[in-house]
Parts: sequence; C-alpha cells; structure tokens
Amino acid sequence: MVQADSDSDLARGDPAPDFDLPGVDGDTHSLADFGDNSAVLVVFTCNHCPYAQAKFPLLNRIAAEYDDCAVVGINPNDAAEYSEDSFEKMREYVESGEVAYDAYLRDQTAVVAEAYGAVCTPDPFLLRREGDGQFTLAYHGRLDDALDPDDEATEYYIEDAIDAVLAGEDVAIDPGPSRGCSIKWP
Repeated sequence: MVQADSDSDLARGDPAPDFDLPGVDGDTHSLADFGDNSAVLVVFTCNHCPYAQAKFPLLNRIAAEYDDCAVVGINPNDAAEYSEDSFEKMREYVESGEVAYDAYLRDQTAVVAEAYGAVCTPDPFLLRREGDGQFTLAYHGRLDDALDPDDEATEYYIEDAIDAVLAGEDVAIDPGPSRGCSIKWP
C-alpha cells in the first residue's frame, strides 16, 4: 500500500471534465446523466484500498440522504494487477450493498482520473451544476478528519461542502488534500 495525498491542478470554478464510462448497472454514464442534481460528488475510489473501504459507509450515507447530490464512484485502478478492483468485483460490492452509490463506474484506462488530476483513492471532487447546466469544481479535499483507515471521524468536511453548494454558496472550507492509496495506473 502506497499512501498519497491529492494534488490536482483542477481549481474551484474550473469546468469539470466530462466522462463516458460503463457502470456496474449495465449502462454507460456521463456527467449529463446527473444533470437533474445541483451537485455531483465524483470520488475516485476502488475496492481493495483500506482508505477507500473506510469511506464506504460515509459515501453510502451521503448517497442515501442527499436527494440533490449524486454520488458517483469511479474506479481507475489496474484490474490486471489488482483483481479486487475488477469490474466483476465492483458489481459484487454493489450487489452486497457494501457500495451503495448512485453510480459505480469503471475507468479502465484511467483517462478520466488523469483528466481530474486524481492521484489517490479516495479522491473526491464535488461539482456544482451551473445555470447553463455545466458542472464546475466546487470543492476538492478531504471527506472528513479521519486521515487513516482506523481513525474515527469527528468532522465531515464533505457534508459542509455539499450543504454550501446546495444552498448556492461558495465552499469556504479547505481542510487539506485527500489522502489514500495511490492510484494503480493501468
């Protein structure tokens, strides 16, 4: 396990890179599919990383509790080297309920992860839908204050950020970069 801190060049207010990726639900998804939402939380994640696994419950809760914020997990890891991150295993995680996001997508070539500048799992990017229907980056940083997989969170930065976006406000928090296992580039 190689731990990494995120360092994306994507800045708040920048247009969000679009994607066209297969989901475990059998459909192909793009940002436009979530255009009815005021916010979309794109999280580069995977199945095998203990940092990512530690955030499954939080992301599942956000997906269940926020009607106007879609949670989209994107797995960019090399499944040939990390079989736990295969499309089939992703489907198993969803079928078991361990992962219950609005969509769980496979970025097999990691081109979308590269476009966002993601470097670790989990690496969250909160997007705001603008008046023209386009999405821009509203927040990129830590999900909560639990930096290690065994830590218990006491502050949930991502919920504060989502609440600000849904209220039409700028996100004022900047708790530092996300932290997790390095992406296993294909």
